[in-house]
Amino acid sequence: MADSRQQVCTGTMAAVKETELWERLQLHLGAGYFRVWASEYSLAALGQRTVVEALADGVPCKMIWRAVWAALELPARDR
Repeated sequence: MADSRQQVCTGTMAAVKETELWERLQLHLGAGYFRVWASEYSLAALGQRTVVEALADGVPCKMIWRAVWAALELPARDR
């Protein structure tokens, strides 16, 4: 879960900070639900892993966000 760390998850795409990933999840899912969703909702694009599992496995944050963005069917401006 998000904490005071400023860890940067990197990959082949532009880097996204883990804290930014958590902020985006909270923005789109709400403060009372985003952590539950991230720990319980499996995403096909992440190999049926949850956001929490994907982070623990070292999946780049940008890749995780793209999977979340697609699953939630968010507008292109939020990509």
